[in-house]
Amino acid sequence: MKLHIIAVGQRMPAWIADGFLEYAKRMPREMPLLLKELKPAPRSASAGDLPRWLETEAERIDDAFPEGALRVVLDERGRSFPTRGLAGHLERWRGEGRDVAFIIGGADGLADGIRKGADLLWSLSPLTLPHGLVRVILAEQLYRAASLLTGHPYHRD
Repeated sequence: MKLHIIAVGQRMPAWIADGFLEYAKRMPREMPLLLKELKPAPRSASAGDLPRWLETEAERIDDAFPEGALRVVLDERGRSFPTRGLAGHLERWRGEGRDVAFIIGGADGLADGIRKGADLLWSLSPLTLPHGLVRVILAEQLYRAASLLTGHPYHRD
């Protein structure tokens, strides 16, 4: 099973890239973590163009989406669960033999269609988090959940 992260935003600060790579390289071989960065839609001076920008980004997300993968959209209004709950989801998804794609929106969020098309809407926190930081938190939590499944002592209750 491959874990894909599809994230709107490019050219993140080095600490974000380094943090993500640190956890991605720790993932078990049978559960690689892959990142696909998407170029944000060009912004103009008019905030009224936001729906059009989000639709452009939604098209880019759909184009980058791995065929047959489960769609998990990160959104502060989504469902939250503890790390052991995430480990349970990973175990079930692995048993289904499907890849999983986690979608992270850009600075302005995601188009409604992306959220409505989710197999799971997941909230890492009720807080609004910077989209770059979400990559690092997500990678760490996926590593933590995978470590539970493999019996690695990284996670402590």
